[in-house]
Amino acid sequence: MKPREEQIEKCEYIHVHEDIVQKVNEQMPEEDKLYDLADFFKVFADSTRIKMLYVLLCSEMCVCDLAQILNMTQSAISHQLRTLKQMDLVRNRREGKTIFYSLADSHIKTILSQGLNHIEEEG
Repeated sequence: MKPREEQIEKCEYIHVHEDIVQKVNEQMPEEDKLYDLADFFKVFADSTRIKMLYVLLCSEMCVCDLAQILNMTQSAISHQLRTLKQMDLVRNRREGKTIFYSLADSHIKTILSQGLNHIEEEG
């Protein structure tokens, strides 16, 4: 058995708790909402985008600054920012000829913080 791999225990007697099943079915979001939620979390599955979000957690930045910090091309940064913006994770504002990016809202900060806390607790 691999480390952290555990045997899943199953019920010895097969029966359905109808009241629990009904309660959960009433609370489940619609299928399209769950699909959108899965897409939302897919964005977090890329370490480059996570790094970008953490940088923006510290400070709003322009593409040039992000490229410098992450040692990437401006083109690569722009490509990732487009994905993050499409998912409403970042926003931008113009100041003269410079466009600054920042996290879209406090929910993103919470998601990043809770995710990191979870990982650190596991270690």
